[in-house]
Amino acid sequence: MKQYEAVIKTMEKNGGFATLGFLYNEALKIPDVEWKTKTPFASIRRIVQDKRFFFKIKPGLWALKRWKDRLPFNLQPHKEISEQTQNEFNHAYYQGLLVEIGNLKGYKTFVPGQDKNKVFLNKKLFEITTAKEFYQFSYDNIIQKAKTIDVTWFNIRKMPNSIFEVEYSTDIQNSLLKFVELQDFNISMFIVTDGVRQREFQTKLNLNAFLSIKKRVRFLDYEKLADWHSKIYEFTNLEREILYKD
Repeated sequence: MKQYEAVIKTMEKNGGFATLGFLYNEALKIPDVEWKTKTPFASIRRIVQDKRFFFKIKPGLWALKRWKDRLPFNLQPHKEISEQTQNEFNHAYYQGLLVEIGNLKGYKTFVPGQDKNKVFLNKKLFEITTAKEFYQFSYDNIIQKAKTIDVTWFNIRKMPNSIFEVEYSTDIQNSLLKFVELQDFNISMFIVTDGVRQREFQTKLNLNAFLSIKKRVRFLDYEKLADWHSKIYEFTNLEREILYKD
């Protein structure tokens, strides 16, 4: 079997689509394929850009051309659905990437109750999160704000390590106000949004109201998030090969 056929077969088994991270994890398991390269992940990245067989749905997510009409509803390019619905699909997708990254890094991951039933690829978000309850690490008034943040990673001591607000179309300032409530904790804070909003992000962050968190909040665009997602799968596979290979 040729390399591109292994990628096609992996996507077919997954419903006609896959993240790069999923392909890194599964395509190399397909039997009777000779990769004959020290950089199989680079080969997979090259293969999915072959427009004869594949197309890009969104950052980090690829699909088979001949499966286009059979993809899950939330992944199909739609003209008939509202912009709000499409934004919700995209919001859940980026939340899911963040959850999977956190899981692979060994954190307990949490999304708010109102988001748990939203669909990430072919699963609901609650199916991939590992913290089923929001840990009570502080006073009730702080917890009530913190538990509405889009994605939280908790460390082994059940303290928040990193928090992420995905801003697909909403006001960045509202997310920064949530972060201010957590200024007394040693937490990494991220605004995740389209790269074109970086200037808007910086303008809002420079307001005096956010002086206490100005040096702690980072901007993460969708393309970099997708790259982070694929790279963490690449690293995990490489580490497994080094540490556990017979």
